[in-house]
Amino acid sequence: MGATPLLTCPDLGLPLVHRGKVREVFDLGDRLLMVATDRLSAFDVVFPTGIPGKGRVLTQLSALWFRATRHLVPNHLITTDLEGLGLRPEHAALLAGRAMVVQKARRVDVEAVVRGYLAGSGWKEYQRTGAVCGVPLPPGLKMNARLPEPIFTPALKRDQGHDENITFREMVDRFGRELSEAIREVSLRLYTFAAERAARAGILLADTKFEFGLVDGRLILIDELLTPDSSRYWPADRYREGEPIDSLDKQPIRDWAETSGWNKEPPAPELPPDLVAETARRYAGVLERLEAVLG
Repeated sequence: MGATPLLTCPDLGLPLVHRGKVREVFDLGDRLLMVATDRLSAFDVVFPTGIPGKGRVLTQLSALWFRATRHLVPNHLITTDLEGLGLRPEHAALLAGRAMVVQKARRVDVEAVVRGYLAGSGWKEYQRTGAVCGVPLPPGLKMNARLPEPIFTPALKRDQGHDENITFREMVDRFGRELSEAIREVSLRLYTFAAERAARAGILLADTKFEFGLVDGRLILIDELLTPDSSRYWPADRYREGEPIDSLDKQPIRDWAETSGWNKEPPAPELPPDLVAETARRYAGVLERLEAVLG
């Protein structure tokens, strides 16, 4: 994985289009270069400590899922081969495995969230209202219960701060019925396909979020896809309804942050080395297990 995390891209001599919590996007003219750094965010705050190899895991896993789901919906991935981009050799070596050349698209500013289990913010909302984002659920469900069927629960995308959960009706009001229904339909199909594939690797896909863009009016998948950053992956052999489940992602960091005394506002504290190593191991392990059923 490498001992030194990549926290910021070097000067590539390319226009920087966007710097997000994890990714940096550069303009290639008719295409984009999307680079995943090793930065880590939790509670919507970026930590000063990176996770070695995390960006490569996100990129390689996204590429695997993009290729595996092309029969369901087109996506923006063109190639992970950086040859011919005119990068300096040292930059090409640094970005190898962590960068994708992708198609330009007009982003639809909504997180297309699909939940197969009652966890996280969905569980908290269900306890208050008996529903999640306006979707009514049967009474008496326990924490982390498997839902009768996957549900679509959109959220307005915010580049800064927390995304805002909305109902499907609110999504229709904002984005129109045709586009909203198309996003809901393909998101549910993607979740069902991915959950079945992940199950072959002994992993439960509790929930995930997709992002979409438009190219000449055509809907395509963009950004990352079914990574531990955008999905809640659980080890199937440790699943117990009604009990906390240790997710296969940055859960150890979330747990540490909850008891560290940090107020969840910037700046985030430095992370202990053992916590960094455990998180890196989890990311690598998810890639290894899913690669076996997708590669």
